[in-house]
Amino acid sequence: MRCPYCQHDESKVLDTTHDARGGVRRRRECEKCHQRFSTYERVIMSTPLLVKRDGTREEFDREKLLAGLRTACAKRPVSAAALNNLVNKIEAELQKRGRSEINSRVIGDLAIKGLLKLDHIAYIRYASVYLRMDDLHAIRDEIDHLLSEEEK
Repeated sequence: MRCPYCQHDESKVLDTTHDARGGVRRRRECEKCHQRFSTYERVIMSTPLLVKRDGTREEFDREKLLAGLRTACAKRPVSAAALNNLVNKIEAELQKRGRSEINSRVIGDLAIKGLLKLDHIAYIRYASVYLRMDDLHAIRDEIDHLLSEEEK
């Protein structure tokens, strides 16, 4: 493992712990500069290629999805852990389907469902872009729908 401080290739592992998300955290010390740093390992299972609206294909990028969810949740009381958990669930669902290609709409639908459970404002922000709500009436209709569901 390369040291992030001096770029030396040799380090020793001081501690190893398993985290709740199925990964491994290792505390390391560089053998040259003696700085300490942590590394995280997680199993990377293959995810399908995403087929976009225009027919192009691209790799699933969890960081891109997480960035979009963070934008929707900006200044909202949604924790980073909750967003990471949602992205983990979406990624696991894609892997579980076992296909080599999947429509990108599936990811959007899973994200929408997850945000609806986390925060209604973040849901509206994401949905207004994802569902291409072009006018205020479409957004108001969605808000009215949410309010009627809440009253039930």
